[in-house]
Amino acid sequence: MAEAGEQLASPLTARLIAGGRSNLTYRLDDGGSDGGEGARAWVLRMPPRVGRTPSAHDVAREFRVTSALAGAGVPVARPVVLCEDESVIGLPFAVAAFVEGRSVQSRADLDRLDDPTLEATTARLVETLAGLHAVDHVAAGLERFGRPDGYAARQLRRWSGQWEIVGDPALTPLATDLAGRLGAVAFDQRSTGVVHGDYRIDNTLLSFGEAGPRVEAVVDWELSTIGDPVADVAMMCVYRHDGLDLVLGSPSAWTSDRLASPDELAAAYEAAGGVPLVDWDAHLALGYYKLAVIAAGIDHRYRAGATHGEGFDSAARAVEPLLVAGRERL
Repeated sequence: MAEAGEQLASPLTARLIAGGRSNLTYRLDDGGSDGGEGARAWVLRMPPRVGRTPSAHDVAREFRVTSALAGAGVPVARPVVLCEDESVIGLPFAVAAFVEGRSVQSRADLDRLDDPTLEATTARLVETLAGLHAVDHVAAGLERFGRPDGYAARQLRRWSGQWEIVGDPALTPLATDLAGRLGAVAFDQRSTGVVHGDYRIDNTLLSFGEAGPRVEAVVDWELSTIGDPVADVAMMCVYRHDGLDLVLGSPSAWTSDRLASPDELAAAYEAAGGVPLVDWDAHLALGYYKLAVIAAGIDHRYRAGATHGEGFDSAARAVEPLLVAGRERL
């Protein structure tokens, strides 16, 4: 970090930040746990030490996309340093500046917001996603961040490959059936841009000033790539499914019935200048499939003893309902 130009007041302390079902996130402080004059903070992200699946915990990917988007008007935490030398702390890691903001993760967090504030917050979230999709990824230096075409087909292959690693054999016939139905869809990709891949309220940091809610930073970019923005909107809406509570291990903010419905979110996105939502039902079905595989991956790591904290034992119960939801959408 010093080599990257950061001024460190004293040796760093680290503590695990609660939340997150994949990469581990730590807050780093140079003023001790109680802070101090001139104390600064950063965030370090690294993969789990055991139970990793290929490409699912790519902190280098996060670092590269946020480095590009920081200069394109997208609210992200300022990237500081990427270290891919696993000999330093045992795994690759990335460090970013700490962003002051409120993390709205749980149902209790959400219920502290009154209805007008919540409505305005949802509008800012949708506008921020539309703004991300409006970024010229070539001009931002992300031309080689991912292939521009055939995004849905690549996603289907990727998550099917993940299922082969982490899936429950008892549910494989259902997963194979949904994958087969999705494989028969001729997705018409009409737009290309940066997709976050994991967009919802708890993957943002928010502020609530006199001017109204503001998205201070979008976080958790490990699934980002170049692809079809429609899929990004679909995932945002898929996360409204109750299965997300089982994936996260507790009642989540984004599944609250106080929030806009998936159809209302989709309409708000288009009204905010987002791309036309072509092949909408098929993208939703693909999103349910993806979330089912993510849930299976969390359960895989839980059974491998690779998780830290509570709330990982419920993810397995989300897999079948999500696969069914995807099949029903088609």
